[in-house]
Amino acid sequence: MSNTTVTNNPLLIGQGLPPFDKITHDHVIPAMTELLQELEAKLSDLEAKVQPTWEGLVEPLTEIEEKFSWSWGIVGHLMGVKNSPELRNAYETVQPQVIHFVNKLSQSKPIYEAFKSLQESKLWNTLENAQKRIVETAIREAELSGVALTGETREQFNQIQLELAELSTKFSNHVLDATKAFKLKLTTEKEVEGLPPTLLSLAAQTARAEGEENATPEAGPWVITLDYPSYIPFMKYSTQRDLRKKVYKAFISRASSGELDNNPLIKRILELRKQQAEILGYNTYAEVSLARKMAPSVEAVEALLEELRKVSYDAAVKDLETLKDFAKSDDLKQWDVSYWAEKQRETLFNFTAEELRPYFPLPQVLDGLFTLAKRIFGVTITSADGQAPVWHEDVRYFQVNNEAGEAIAHFYLDPYSRPAEKRGGAWMNDCIGRAKIKLEEQFMTRLPVAYLICNQTPPVDEKPSLMTFDEVTTLFHEFGHGLQHMLTKVDYPGAAGINNVEWDAVELPSQFMENWCYDQTTLFNMAKHYETGETLPEHYYDKLVSARNYMSGSGMLRQLHFSFLDLELHHRYQPDSKETPADVRNRIAEKTTVMKPLPEDSFLCSFGHIFAGGYAAGYYSYKWAEVLSADAFSAFEEAGLNDEKAVSETGKRFRDTVLALGGSLDPMEVFKAFRGREPQTEPLLRHSGLLQTA
Repeated sequence: MSNTTVTNNPLLIGQGLPPFDKITHDHVIPAMTELLQELEAKLSDLEAKVQPTWEGLVEPLTEIEEKFSWSWGIVGHLMGVKNSPELRNAYETVQPQVIHFVNKLSQSKPIYEAFKSLQESKLWNTLENAQKRIVETAIREAELSGVALTGETREQFNQIQLELAELSTKFSNHVLDATKAFKLKLTTEKEVEGLPPTLLSLAAQTARAEGEENATPEAGPWVITLDYPSYIPFMKYSTQRDLRKKVYKAFISRASSGELDNNPLIKRILELRKQQAEILGYNTYAEVSLARKMAPSVEAVEALLEELRKVSYDAAVKDLETLKDFAKSDDLKQWDVSYWAEKQRETLFNFTAEELRPYFPLPQVLDGLFTLAKRIFGVTITSADGQAPVWHEDVRYFQVNNEAGEAIAHFYLDPYSRPAEKRGGAWMNDCIGRAKIKLEEQFMTRLPVAYLICNQTPPVDEKPSLMTFDEVTTLFHEFGHGLQHMLTKVDYPGAAGINNVEWDAVELPSQFMENWCYDQTTLFNMAKHYETGETLPEHYYDKLVSARNYMSGSGMLRQLHFSFLDLELHHRYQPDSKETPADVRNRIAEKTTVMKPLPEDSFLCSFGHIFAGGYAAGYYSYKWAEVLSADAFSAFEEAGLNDEKAVSETGKRFRDTVLALGGSLDPMEVFKAFRGREPQTEPLLRHSGLLQTA
C-alpha cells in the first residue's frame, strides 16, 4: 500500500469533527489496521515507563484511549446510521483486532499496578473528586476486564470477549435484516380502511421506493413495513383484523427462524456471559453488571421492581377488563389491543394521536425545546448547519451558547427513520467529549459535541415532519442525554458528561426532560399548526394530560416484564438446563403480563437492548432512573411551574449538579446535592396515576 493512501485517510485525523463527506467504507480497514499498530506501540512504550502519577499515567493513557475512540467511534456511529453490506464487512473484518487491542489495554498489568500505587500514594489526597473517581473506575474496570487472569484462563476470557462481540453484531444485523425483509403490499381501499393520511403517504412513499413509481397516498399501492413509523400506526388504526394479525405475527417473530434466527445466538450469549462471570469470580453475570451500577444488589433491584409490579399488575388487569368491555368482546387478541386501546382513548379523551400531528411539525417542536432549554438552563441554541460535514442531507447541526453568549457545545440531529440503512429506536452518543487540552503551550477547553438520533416520521410530499406526541417525547428524551453530555463542567474526559456515570443513573436527565412535554408553557410554545400557525387549542392540553396515564399500569408492567426477564436470564437461568430462554420468558410472563405471549412470540430474538446493546442485566435501569427523574421533576413542581424565578433557580441547581458534575461524583451524592435528600418512589407513582392503587 503506498504511503499516500494511508496518510490521506480521513479516519486517522484523530481529532475534531469527523469529515463525514470524505469517509467511505474503504477507509475502515486500512485506518484501523494502521491505528491499532500505532496505539499498541504507544501502549507498550507507556507500560515500560509508566509513573503512578496523574501526568505519568492518566494523561498519556487518556491520549491513547481518545485516539482510539475517535476513529472507532465514527465507524460504530456509521454502522447505526448508514449501514451497508460493504461497511458491515469492513467492520466485521477489523472487529477482532479491535477487541484484541481493547483487551490488551484493559488487561495491562503495569497500568493496573500504577493505578493501585497512585491510589495508595501520598498524591491521592491532592487529587480532585473527579480524578479520584476516574482512578477508582479504572481499577474496577481492569478487574472486571480480567487484569488478574493469567495463562489459559486469560486466553479463554479473551476468546469469550471476542465471540460475544461478534454475536452481538450478528444479532443486531439479523434484527435489522428481518425488519427490512417484511413488506405487506396493499392494493385495495378495503385493505387500507381506517389508516390515517400520514400513514398512507408514508406507505405510498415506501411503495415508490420499492419500484411502484406511480404510487400515490390516494390510490396506492401502499407498502406497510415493520419499521416503527409504519408498524405502530398500522396496528392502531387498521380496521382489518386479519391484516393486523399478519403484521403483528411478523413483528413478534422477527429474527426467530431461517438464516436470521437469533435463538442459537441468545443461548450462546447467555452461556458465554455466565462463563465470563465465573472466570471473574462472580456467581452470575447480573452480579458483574451490578458491580458497575448505582443499585447495590440484584435483591435491591428486584425489591424495587416488585414494589412497582404489585401496583401496576392490578392496574393492568383493570385496564384489560375495561378494554374488553369497551370492545364488547371477550376474545381480544394481542393484535387487537393497540387498535381498541386507540379507539377507547379517542372515546375517553375525544381526540386521536393523528389529529395532533399537524400541531407538531419538527421545526416548531425544536423551537419549543430550545425555548425550554433557555428557560430552565439559561442556554441559547442556534442553527449551525453547514459548519460541520454530515452523513446524510437531512442531518442538522446546532450550537449551544451560555448566558454570556459563548459557545459551550454543539450537536448533530438525525431525526428521520431510514429503515434501509439506519437501525430503529433513538439514541444519543458522544462525538467529542469535553476536556482541558494543551495546544502549543496554551491550555484550552475542548467543547463537547453530541449525536442525537431519532427515527420519527420523515417529511412526506412537501410537508414537514409531522410528529406524533410520542415522537415529541422521544426527542425530548434524547435531548436530555445530550444536555448531560454538553453542559458538563468536568474537564477530565474520563468523567465529563455521561462518562463514568453509572448506567442506572444515566437515564435520569433524559426521562426528566420528558416531563416537560406536559408542562403547559412548554407545550403551547411548540404546538403550532404547520399551515396556519395557530396554537394547539386549550382543550387538547387538558386531554393530553388526562390521557397521559391512560393504561399506565399496562405500560409500566410491560417495562417490568422486560426488567425481570433480563435479570432472570442473567442471574438464575442455567444455560445447560432443559429450560430454554423462551421458557424463562413464559415463566416470568405469569407474573408480569395480563395477556400471555403467543406460542410463536419470539420477542427475545429482537431484544437488542440486552443482546446487542449495553443493557444486559441492566434493563431495570430505565425504572431505577425513572424513580430519580420523577423525583427530580417534582422539585420543579414544588417550586411552582408557573413561577418563572423559581423555575430558573431550580433549573440552575439541576444544571450545576445533575448536568454539570457528570461522572465526577457518586450518582447518589449528585442526586442529594440537587434534591437535598435520597430519592422516593412517590413522585413516579403519582405521575403515573398509580398512587391510589398503591
